[in-house]
Amino acid sequence: MKQILNHLFEHKTFTREQSKEILMNIALGKYNNSQMAAFMTAYCMRSITVSELEGFRDAMLELCLEIDLQNGELIDLCGTGGDGKDTFNISTLASFVVAGAGYKVAKHGNYGVSSGCGSSNVMEFLGYKFTNDTGTLRKNIDKANICFLHAPLFHPAMKTVAPIRRELGVKTFFNMLGPLVNPAKPANQLVGVFNLELARVYAYLYQKSNVKYTIVNALDGYDEISLTCDFKTFSADGEKINTIESLGFEKIHQEQITGGKTVEESAGIFMQILNDDATSAQSNVVLTNAAMAIKTIASDKSFADCFYEAEESLLSKKALNSFKTLIHN
Repeated sequence: MKQILNHLFEHKTFTREQSKEILMNIALGKYNNSQMAAFMTAYCMRSITVSELEGFRDAMLELCLEIDLQNGELIDLCGTGGDGKDTFNISTLASFVVAGAGYKVAKHGNYGVSSGCGSSNVMEFLGYKFTNDTGTLRKNIDKANICFLHAPLFHPAMKTVAPIRRELGVKTFFNMLGPLVNPAKPANQLVGVFNLELARVYAYLYQKSNVKYTIVNALDGYDEISLTCDFKTFSADGEKINTIESLGFEKIHQEQITGGKTVEESAGIFMQILNDDATSAQSNVVLTNAAMAIKTIASDKSFADCFYEAEESLLSKKALNSFKTLIHN
């Protein structure tokens, strides 16, 4: 690891193969905690390359518990996190809206590391029992149109870095890997990233895949459509700036979409939105992200039609019913 760290300190990069080997060795516990913390910290201070991200992704997928959900049209709505914005759980809520609209969702999530409350924190608090049992997850998809894939159950090798990430408490390159290593390997993905540089790296990776994708980055740094500013999307159709006005909305303030200070408060906001008892700003942010996910699957539909589908899912309580079915399944 000394050679690896010196390589980084000299501002040199690693090949895809070298990156894969390093992450495999991290997962196998070949380095001590101080060395691993130094390695992660170095990536907080320099940009990751496409080759490095590819190599880290390859290692994670090779080490993960594979699962076959026997559904070719799954979608995942997953952000990198690490934007420091402390929003409520927008992508998780949008996932239930998409499921309520009749699409099949394999939501990849984890406990919060750089944020106070990740999707797994809220789901666990609200009574969901994490599982990696294939039969149970297939049943979830069949009955609720959604299953929840708690990352630690599918990436057991990462238990070596989990305590270090918690102690560091800041975003690391592991944040960047989350959307890339969904064990269900969904055919569709809505991916939120926290800066444009990373969005372009992601776009390059997804261009080489068979995944139908939309990568989203709000221009003020959110890893989702925040409605606080215009946002960029990257897809097979190219790179595009989308204005809030073109979607038919007015810009909102950051405070209108902040999350709770505790898991309990975050769960309260979560249920208010699903029960259609939230502010229009909260609901519209969820609905725009859900609509973008639907458009990713059904690219021939207009955004307005996709938004209508999402809105109908929320107002008719189909999204809520999808959530209740998943929790009690």
